[in-house]
Amino acid sequence: MTDATVSESGHRLKPLSPAMLRELSVRSDLRGAAQSLGHYGVIVLVGTLIWKISSTWGVLWALPLMAVQGYVIAFLFMAVHETAHKTAFRSRSLNLVVGYLSAFLIGLPYEYYCLFHWDHHRYTQDPDKDPELIVGVKPTSDTQLAIAYSGVLQVAGRLRLMLGHAITGKVTVPWIPENKRAVIVREARAYIALYALLLALSLWCSSALLLWVWIVPLVVGQFFLRPYLYAEHTGCERTRSAFQNTRTTYTAAIVKWFAWNMPYHVEHHAYPSIPFHALPKLNAIVDGEIVHRGRGYIRTTRETWIWFRRQLEAGPIDERR
Repeated sequence: MTDATVSESGHRLKPLSPAMLRELSVRSDLRGAAQSLGHYGVIVLVGTLIWKISSTWGVLWALPLMAVQGYVIAFLFMAVHETAHKTAFRSRSLNLVVGYLSAFLIGLPYEYYCLFHWDHHRYTQDPDKDPELIVGVKPTSDTQLAIAYSGVLQVAGRLRLMLGHAITGKVTVPWIPENKRAVIVREARAYIALYALLLALSLWCSSALLLWVWIVPLVVGQFFLRPYLYAEHTGCERTRSAFQNTRTTYTAAIVKWFAWNMPYHVEHHAYPSIPFHALPKLNAIVDGEIVHRGRGYIRTTRETWIWFRRQLEAGPIDERR
């Protein structure tokens, strides 16, 4: 992924100096460990509280905490994303460990996602080549649009794809090169085997622990994650410029923390080699060049919803992510 910002319409950002780019691109095992341990620490803490409360007073009393847990687990997607770029840590091994674990927990095969995301950066907003547009749900009614915003169909779709890879041994999507397809099949089979093992162990132990602290929250968390993801590109131009085809959303510090600073999404697409912890500093440098600026996720979700509704009225639409 190159740090290019040239657009088809002529927009051109003066690139960072080589010295500044090198400074901002420094990766840190310490910063990556602090972010990862903090994120996983919240999951363990909230999961423990869910189990204690549900065991003592019943599952219904734990439902609010399951919503919190859902948000935190679903946003492990950000850990997968950052480690896919190999920018979460200086150490490649640590990137892989955190990436594989996080991807397993959200049902998103890691090696598959790395290749998928590579093409997303190469072809952002190209309806014929951007994988996020190719596999996206294409809502044709208000009901389908509402379901799309729940994120449930997207999760079901990727689980169905993973199961297909595991069973048939075939990978046909264009963003997976021929020499990587055997890897994707093996990965899918490993995921399915591990999920089956955890299910068997839960049944053997007559335990609903994983259901209440992991599976149900993961499903609930999609209601938070999907609108967030729609904010990244929905309604932006179809150009080569990250400053035109991507949106940065200005939001609360806690949201940025759980999202690994990815609300600074223009900055990330313009300079994907810069790690998550340096994106606020990059924003201070390039803020004036950003075209699409979200003001909080509630307001931005309303804007993306309106954009989708307008497309529905105009005819068939492509879903953004």
